[in-house]
Parts: sequence; C-alpha cells; structure tokens
Amino acid sequence: MAINKKIFFKIHSWIGIKLSILFFIVCFSGTLATLSHEMDWLFIKEIRATPQDTLASRNLILTNLKQEFPEGKLTYWLRTDEPYLCDILYVERPKLGRTYVFANPYTGKIQGHANLTIQRFFRDLHYFLFIPFQIGHFTVLIFGFLLLISLVTALVFYKKWWKKLFKLQTGKGSLVFFRSLHRLVGLWSIPFTILFSITGLWYFAERINLAGLGDTVNPKSPKTENVADHEAENFSHTIDYDKAIAIAKQQIPNMEVGGISPSKTSNQAIYLRGKSDVPLVRQRANRVYINPNNYEVIKVQKAEDISALMWVNDIADPLHFGYFGGLLTKIIWFVAGLGISSLVLSGIWITIKRKKIKQKNKDTKVMGVWRYVNWGFYLVMLAFMYSIIVSRYNASTKVVFIISLGWLVFMAIGYYIFVYRLNKSVNKSRK
Repeated sequence: MAINKKIFFKIHSWIGIKLSILFFIVCFSGTLATLSHEMDWLFIKEIRATPQDTLASRNLILTNLKQEFPEGKLTYWLRTDEPYLCDILYVERPKLGRTYVFANPYTGKIQGHANLTIQRFFRDLHYFLFIPFQIGHFTVLIFGFLLLISLVTALVFYKKWWKKLFKLQTGKGSLVFFRSLHRLVGLWSIPFTILFSITGLWYFAERINLAGLGDTVNPKSPKTENVADHEAENFSHTIDYDKAIAIAKQQIPNMEVGGISPSKTSNQAIYLRGKSDVPLVRQRANRVYINPNNYEVIKVQKAEDISALMWVNDIADPLHFGYFGGLLTKIIWFVAGLGISSLVLSGIWITIKRKKIKQKNKDTKVMGVWRYVNWGFYLVMLAFMYSIIVSRYNASTKVVFIISLGWLVFMAIGYYIFVYRLNKSVNKSRK
C-alpha cells in the first residue's frame, strides 16, 4: 500500500502554521529556561557568588535571614547546582507574599532579594504559560504530542532524508535557501526533538495520573507521629539545619543537600533532598524526612534503590532541560532549543512567501481563522501573566516594564520579518 506523502506534508504544515505563535512561545520559553539561572547571574548582581573551598554554616545563614526578615517564614531553601550562584531562600512575608532571598553559601551573608527572578519567570512561562485551571499545563503538554507528530510526518514525506545531513542549497534564491536550511536544521535536531517529545509525553502521563503514575512517582511527605500539632510563632526559624543536614548525610553517603522544605508545624517532617553518587537523576531522587522535634529519621529514599518508574521520572527534568552536565550541557540544549524554535519561524516564512509568490497577492491568508485563535490565546496568556506577576509575585513597576518591553520587541521582530521584510522580498522577486 503506497503512502500518500501529501497528507503527511499537510499535517506537518498545519501544525507548524496554524499553531505557530503558541508553538514558538512554548519552544522558545523552554530554550530560555535552560540558561535562566545564568541569566539571573548576568542581570541580578546580588545573586552572584564567588566559589570558595568551604561553605558557611546553614544556621549562620538562618541567623542572618532572621535579622533581615524577622517576620518572614522560610518555606523552601534551594542550593543550586551552580557554584557561582547564591542560595535562594523562599520567604513568605505578611501582606507581601513570596520573596526570593539570596544568601551567599560561602560567607553566609544575605546579599539581596527579589520578588521575581528570570529563572522563575521563564520556568512558569514554559510550565503553564501563566494560564491557571490546568489549561496552561495541558496546552504546553499537548505540544509534546504535536512536536513528535511534526517529526514523524516530516521524515515520511522528505525523501531519503538520511542522505541529506550535509546538504544546503545556495545561490538559487532566498526561498530555496531557507527551505533547504529548514530541512537541514530539522534533521540535525532529530535527537533533541525525540527527547523533548518523549519527556513531554511523560509529563502528560504523570499529570493525568495515567494508571496511577502520578501517585506512584510522587510519594507524599510523611507526618510525625504522636506529637501534638502546634505551630510556633515561626517554626521554620527554630530548626537546626546543620544538624538535619548532618543526619541526612549519614543516611545517604556523599549526599549534597540541595533542597530543604522546612517544617511549618511540629507535626510536619523536615524534607531534605539532594545529589548523591547516582548520576543523572534530579535532587529529589534522594529524600530524607526528619522529625523536627527529636531529629529522628522518619523515612529515607535513596536514588540507588528507587523503582524503574521513579528513576525514569527523576531523569526526565535533567534530560528535558539539559542541566545534568553543568553549563556545557545546558549550552548544548540551549543551541538545540534555538534550532527547534527556528524551525517554527522558518516554516512560517517559507509557507507565506511561497503562497504570496504563487498567488501574487500581498494579503494572502495562510493562517485564516487560526490567526485569531493564536492571537486570542496569546492575549489571554498576557492577561493572566500580568495578573500573576503583580498579585502573586508583587513585581515592581520596573520589572513589569522590562517584561512588557520584551513582549513588544517579540512582536516588533515578528512584524519586521513576516510582514515588512517578507513583502519586500516578494516584491523584489516579482521584478
């Protein structure tokens, strides 16, 4: 039975053109998220740290935190994998919401704080497009399916693609060149397209709790037993973090504690996670739960002992964002993400130009009604984004202005490429 390659081409084009704006935002936000910690280092001077041989006591950092934010409740303590970054302490402040406090892990000094970091912004944008009610999450996850379909359909209709890994046509006009470049970048992006698609499908299965997957790979934190549940004035400030970390290291040899979720009350365990000798897995593959009242260990999870399902779940993030090998792999993943993002843009450009030349009509409609679907969804996303960064993150006027400027630049570049330059190129080719 012969395969009708035209159908596969139409499917490929439909995904890339009809959903182009959303597709690009999802791909490009994930690309920027891979180096978002580094962007924080570049633009937020208070988050920078100079690596030293010894680390400061966690209790010293806590003491300094209490002096700077006596009314704040510590809800999470993140020590990043990057040695050039400060610890990031999530502090809830009365009437002010969450503040990200930057503590130097080598000196213990509180160097500054921010209500919103670049890393948090791009992670939220890529994670759920700032759209609540699970709509944003599933919108992003559906593109995991669409990315895989785009790859499969392209490989079907592109004849003998494996022989064209080094083929780039030049000297035959811009349309031929960009069509050839589109195919070439697409071929070299195949491994990463498969990787991003598969991890995206895994996230989808986890979120819908397919066959109980979500419950299996995300065990609930245990509670302490036989202890009256009472809340101190600020329980997170009463914990001996140095002692808790020492106990965790006894349970899991060579463990580097990276994340701490403090107890909010005496009836909640201290939850510590971090890296061990097991490669590739994320920090929470290693978990230690400690009773905050007597510092007895309640539960231990070692990465070397987890089930196959939990192992797959704990390598998904490192593989999806490429941070398992430090800055080098993050740069590689960033370049790969740029390549995939460029496929969306070049695909739109090729389609529009080809139809404009063929129909000799400047007002050629390629997206049709989907133009309004894309832009409508985009405007809804922006509305929720501003609502969240103002209400949840209490972003300053300066931050709101910078974010707004970024979106304006995004739209201006889009207009310049797909309207101004494209029309100019088409008019030139007709002469």
